[in-house]
This record gives sequence, C-alpha cells and structure tokens, in this order.
Amino acid sequence: MKINENTLLEGHKVVLVPYNAEHVPRYHEWMKSTELQQLTASEPLTLEQEYDMQRSWREDSDKCTFIILDKRRWADSKMKEEQCMIGDVNIFLTDPLDLSLAELEIMIAEPAYRGKGIGKEVVHMMMQYGVAKLNIQKFQVKIGLNNEVSIAMFKKLQFQQVSVCRVFKEATLEMTVDERVRSRLLQRTVHMRERDYTLSRSGRQEVMSQD
Repeated sequence: MKINENTLLEGHKVVLVPYNAEHVPRYHEWMKSTELQQLTASEPLTLEQEYDMQRSWREDSDKCTFIILDKRRWADSKMKEEQCMIGDVNIFLTDPLDLSLAELEIMIAEPAYRGKGIGKEVVHMMMQYGVAKLNIQKFQVKIGLNNEVSIAMFKKLQFQQVSVCRVFKEATLEMTVDERVRSRLLQRTVHMRERDYTLSRSGRQEVMSQD
C-alpha cells in the first residue's frame, strides 16, 4: 500500500517501518521455520517469490504492512536495519465492498522478544494507524486454534471471539471501533510518533533525542 511507503511509527519499545527489499532476506530466513509457518498458516516461498510478495505489499491497495524493529537497536546508527528486525504487522482490506473492514495480523518472529508486551504495543499502534489513516471501523483476527498465546492476547485486548472453523482449525475474533474503542486507542498510543522514514533513517540518534 502506497500510503505508508515513507512512514515510520515510533513507539516505546518498537519502531514500525515500511517493508522494503532490504528486509526480504531476513524475512525469508524467518519463514523457513516450521513453527512460524504453522502459526501464520503460511507456505514456504522461494527467495524470488518473497521479493514478489514484498512488491505486492508495497503496490497493492488492499494491503498495508510494517516491519517491526527493536527501537533500542535501531537507535544505534551502526546497526543495519535488517539486524533490528523482530517481526511484522499487517492489515488486509478483505472486502472490496466494505473498505472499513480489515483483517489484522502480527508476527513476533524472534523468540527472545515474545512475552514482553511488544505484541500488545504493536497491535495498538497498527490499529490506531488503521483507524486514523484508513478509516477502519472493524478489525478481525484469524488465529490457529493451537496458538493459544495469541488468542489470549487478543481477548485481553477486548477482541470478541465470534466463530471457530474446525475445518481450517482457526478462531475468528473481532472488534468494532466505536467511540469507546477510539478513546482507548488514543490513550494507549499517545506516545506514538509518526515520522518521515527517509529522514529518520539518515539521522536515527537525532530522531530518538527529539520530543
């Protein structure tokens, strides 16, 4: 999606950046993991196919993705951006007749970063971005029934389970964005800063010292 091709979102623990070609090799290595394939219901791709997928995420009007970076590592200008990668977060516009409905996905690929509250922060940041920039009014998540940790996290975030598909072995949870949800999202992302990605890359330490 073109809308976020030069957008950086800065949070407490993470920085969200557009999915660029330089991120693909690390992403490709992640997706060789059988565990991640199962958790994300994904099939392994060749490196060439992964580059094609990255271009699709950039160009297609129904997909929006950010790569999740460790903010502390990213602030060190000596670190390459791909060395700071810990996962990704995505929005799919699943119904061409209802662009206010979005499916949300998050993957914390690096095991050392799980269970530290990062998933919750990223979900709040992505939801706020989706509401503010894409006018999303309802979010869905589809999670494998064996991924009990993710199901529990989204329930804690007040998503409601609406169905279980035994065939695909997944649960669907939803949240409608009413005024109460909007207010809660604003409160939980008050620290979030949106920045120019190109300028931020050339002066990371200066960016971190702002505000």
